[in-house]
Amino acid sequence: MSALETPPSATYESAFLKACRRDPVPYTPVWFMRQAGRSLPEYRKVREGIPMLESCTRPELVTEITLQPVRRHGVDAAIYYSDIVVPLKAIGIDLDIKPGVGPVVEHPIRTRADLSQLRDLTPEDVSYVTEAIGLLTRELGPTPLIGFAGAPFTLASYLVEGGPSRTYENAKSMMYGDPELWADLLDRLAEITAAFLKVQIEAGASAVQLFDSWAGALAPADYRRSVLPASAKVFEAVEGYGVPRIHFGVGTGELLPLLGEAGADVVGVDWRVPLDEAARRVGPGKALQGNLDPTVLFASTEAVEAKTREVLDSAEGLEGHVFNLGHGVMPSTDPDALTRLVEYVHTHTAR
Repeated sequence: MSALETPPSATYESAFLKACRRDPVPYTPVWFMRQAGRSLPEYRKVREGIPMLESCTRPELVTEITLQPVRRHGVDAAIYYSDIVVPLKAIGIDLDIKPGVGPVVEHPIRTRADLSQLRDLTPEDVSYVTEAIGLLTRELGPTPLIGFAGAPFTLASYLVEGGPSRTYENAKSMMYGDPELWADLLDRLAEITAAFLKVQIEAGASAVQLFDSWAGALAPADYRRSVLPASAKVFEAVEGYGVPRIHFGVGTGELLPLLGEAGADVVGVDWRVPLDEAARRVGPGKALQGNLDPTVLFASTEAVEAKTREVLDSAEGLEGHVFNLGHGVMPSTDPDALTRLVEYVHTHTAR
């Protein structure tokens, strides 16, 4: 049967979506954050000379890049190739991704008047996303496609700081010193983020992941008071679609219960907390995703397998488990190590 003839139920019955729903699986499904990217020579070849944000607006290129790790590694889900600042760029925010730096915002948001930069996102603003996902779902057949977006706090941290930050002093200064402005900023970003996820789901994404990459910079009380309401608004906005919602952040061990509370069906765990302990913190009713340390992949095959067994043993008895790294694939990772890892997890967990 060709991909075009694949029945709609094939994706629904995939190991990845079953694990997200906490249904029995034939083996533990695997995908990797940043699986499509600089670790793949074929990615570097097709991206040559094309700026990052421009590459995200070319449907055929997005399709090719998204498919590359599925072809090479045999992962159980594709993740849409994009960037968390794409919806901000689409509504006219003056920003660019500087090589070796990251997103840089020309006019940071520091005052209430600056909020006027954040207009509503419409499907027409990101028509290339709809087109690319249409191409992808036809090519992927039964393999699910994960859509994604940056969470309001992480987007706000870039917008207020003007770029990447280690301390988030401007963002936290607003959060502590002008909580009303901060709340309004995150609420606007929640609306933009929800609209961006809706476009992806309506185009055919089978699941979505909210990346709150920098939420680990917050104390739990600050997260609950100043961030959770906006993230919850995003998850609530897409709840009616019935697709699994994944929530991930880095250094969020102390926030795990709150990440689940915000409305996720699957909570992503970085490598700092064992999965059995993460399950205790998150509580029942959620699947977990993770959580091999990405740097383990630079060690010998034997060491990778040993550390992978530790993760899988820690996941024994979880309601649902999607194997992933505890953060993104590092650019200098050997792609063959990822391919071997997928095969090892599939073989080791075959039921």
